Amino acid sequence: MELFEQIRREYKHGVGTIKGVAQKFGVHRRMVREAIGNAVPTPRKEGKRERVKMAAVVPWIEGILETDRKAPRKQRHTAHRIWSRLRAERPEVEVAESTVRQYVRKRKIELGLVHGEVFIPQTYQWGQEGQVDWYEARAEIDCEEQKVYIFCMRSMGSGGAFHRAYPHASQQAFLEAHELAFEYFGGVFRTLRFDNLSSAVKKILRGHEREQTERFIGFRSHWGFESEFCTPAQGHEKGGVEGENGYYRRNHLVPAPKVGNWSELNAVLLAASKQDEQRVIGDRSLTVGAGMCQEREHLLPLAEEGFDLAGVHFPSVDGKSCVRVLTNFYSAPAPVGTEVQVKVHAAYVEIWHRGKSIACHERCFGRQQKVLQLEHYLDALSKKPGAFAGSTALEQCRAQGRWPASFDRFWEASKQRRGKQDGTRAMIDLLIVGRDRGYEALRQAIEKSLEIGSADVSVVLLLLHAGRAGRQRSAEPVEIGELARYDRPMPTTDNYDQLLQKWPDAGVIQ
Repeated sequence: MELFEQIRREYKHGVGTIKGVAQKFGVHRRMVREAIGNAVPTPRKEGKRERVKMAAVVPWIEGILETDRKAPRKQRHTAHRIWSRLRAERPEVEVAESTVRQYVRKRKIELGLVHGEVFIPQTYQWGQEGQVDWYEARAEIDCEEQKVYIFCMRSMGSGGAFHRAYPHASQQAFLEAHELAFEYFGGVFRTLRFDNLSSAVKKILRGHEREQTERFIGFRSHWGFESEFCTPAQGHEKGGVEGENGYYRRNHLVPAPKVGNWSELNAVLLAASKQDEQRVIGDRSLTVGAGMCQEREHLLPLAEEGFDLAGVHFPSVDGKSCVRVLTNFYSAPAPVGTEVQVKVHAAYVEIWHRGKSIACHERCFGRQQKVLQLEHYLDALSKKPGAFAGSTALEQCRAQGRWPASFDRFWEASKQRRGKQDGTRAMIDLLIVGRDRGYEALRQAIEKSLEIGSADVSVVLLLLHAGRAGRQRSAEPVEIGELARYDRPMPTTDNYDQLLQKWPDAGVIQ
């Protein structure tokens, strides 16, 4: 276009001849004549390459596509399926799969077998709708790479988003993350849009009707929002949170974060969400943070108290002093056959009996796993000391780093001094004392005992008692006030000395 403009200007105001213009710009005279005749160049014709290999199978492919026009929508040939059939039924024709894909794609559009989907832009009022979703990522937690499940709630009005990571997308984590998100936004959205996740939906009915779980209904009633669920396999119905998940993962989780524990990971996620409050989304005039401040006034108020998030179960203690919770077993310090109350939280499991918490375990998300605490078996082991060395509870205690090497040295020395059974029973008795007074204090007492060359239980108990007494605070003087009037002078021996002067022999013992 620029060359045509220069040619036309040179012809009118410069050389003035076709030959001279052609020589000056180094082009053919035909181009000069074309530029003089029209300011816009004529579009060039695109050369068409003959599909030599495809020519032999085009009628065969056309027959398949024509048959697909009458077939059910979900049972039509894909390009890959056509290429697979081509290799099996027409092996003499070698055509690349990409070539078949290009041809089939073009013909399906021409035949109306596929349609480009149109997405309608939406406008949301402040506090009107929030969208919720789970997505997966990888993170290095305590030097171990793990898959993490991240909850996301996104405001469709302001564009703000809250992200929270969990080891498993359980119902307790789902509900807990909602409450934390409400606190982050400063209120509750009037409507929340979800996938058909099992934490909220038990059964998909006709249309948009859903049979929802009882706990989700109670949670929704407690906070006062309405819920809407997307059509199955139609993720674009909550495109806001879907796009947020991808943006957040690309910008804040690449490379994979390295943290010491889950609390540190969630602190990193929260800091990234705060950082995103400074950005401007699309053609909006406000930053995300400014929009959240305006939206906060239009949200439903927070409830005075949170919802009871724990799932409640009532199992009985079995012969291995365990209770079965969901798919795993947890140790419980209660007699066999006792019915206990178990509260399942997002990250831990509490065992209650007679209104008192008797055990607390980190929640396990495996299947048929045993989660045991050595403290719960000490009373039984004191009667069966032979089972101590090979007990699963002791093995898990070692794996968790809660069994110091000094315990093994004292145990071995005790067995050499007392014999295997009595030495083991003495070690168990010390652990029972440590359960009441603290294992750190017991460890210090055992190490001091080993330093002085003793493996006697009485020495450890003496050191433990001495250390406890040393930690007690000495009595402080107090102001006695009016009690001072009752003070009396201390007695003296002056009268006795006078007596001795009168009777010198009074102090002599006969």
